[in-house]
Amino acid sequence: MERGDFTSADWADTEIEFELADGPEPGTVTGVPEMARSWSQRLGVWEGFHTLPDEYRDLGDDRVLALCCGKGSGLDLGPMGLDGACIFHVRDGKVARLVVYVNRDRAFADLGLEE
Repeated sequence: MERGDFTSADWADTEIEFELADGPEPGTVTGVPEMARSWSQRLGVWEGFHTLPDEYRDLGDDRVLALCCGKGSGLDLGPMGLDGACIFHVRDGKVARLVVYVNRDRAFADLGLEE
């Protein structure tokens, strides 16, 4: 993801639940092919989009919160990029659910956490 390479989904359970929690078109899909379709539609507005991790937090219950900054060209993300977050739910060594937030404040609110 840091290099903008979203071609491999070896890390994902084949029946992954993929949720875009906020942004212009929130929604949830199931399965690797649907996740790929949904993600490529979202990323299609940016050229060379990649994410840079700021911090990882263990939330317990096999969940990890990744705070990240998105960068890309083709759409104005502001001088600092996009401050988002992802919640990875891990089961049997694979990500079984991935929740993506454009706005990390919304992720903190949904989790009941303070930044």
